[in-house]
Amino acid sequence: CRNTVQGRALRTDDRGYICSVLDIDYQSGCCPQAREPYPCNGCNSTTRCCDTYEYCVSCCLNPNQTSDEASSKVRIANHHSSSTYRDSFEFCMGRCRHNSKSVVHENAYATENHHWFSLPTNLSSEQPKPSIDDGLQSLAIVIGMPRQSCETACKLSKQTCQSSKLSAINKCAVLQKYFRCRGSCIASISQPAEVSPFAPSHLHPAACLFATQENVLSCEAYNEHLRRLCPCA
Repeated sequence: CRNTVQGRALRTDDRGYICSVLDIDYQSGCCPQAREPYPCNGCNSTTRCCDTYEYCVSCCLNPNQTSDEASSKVRIANHHSSSTYRDSFEFCMGRCRHNSKSVVHENAYATENHHWFSLPTNLSSEQPKPSIDDGLQSLAIVIGMPRQSCETACKLSKQTCQSSKLSAINKCAVLQKYFRCRGSCIASISQPAEVSPFAPSHLHPAACLFATQENVLSCEAYNEHLRRLCPCA
């Protein structure tokens, strides 16, 4: 087996088993199969971030989380000339070790869980890119202020919030067109918005948020740390 060979106390092998350094078979490099593979201790299944590197790798290796096909499309470095990962194990080791989602302002961790294993939102340049203006051509897109709902933001522009169009802006591509999204684009239970760069660290300052459940989208919702993106007409 290949294994993580990073921490002092734990190892994760390429089958998804995790064990202590003392329990690993040094001839095969494999952990004992005494427990279930792919444990996610200390990991948040929603944000896909973990407090321990080895558990991040093991959780990431679960086929329900990451496939060889998807991970092989991810470049090792953010550059067109860089190569891609060979398989899920290489991807999980690299992604859990170095992931831009784990930091903000390039010098501080976004949360206490430093190890993220989520796949990038755009896995391959070969995939067709949907038009980010679908359904928005006839609208005025207004950026609200913190503590300001879209209903208020549109009204200040002498327009009305179009609740039926909220799903059209609930996309990373649209958010990244109107916001800088320096902290990346993150799935949440909130409204499509940008987090204030001065928000508490656990709220992912400067990130963009999109809602995973469109039934929560509302013109009336607001938050003191969010700048909402509003479809007005």
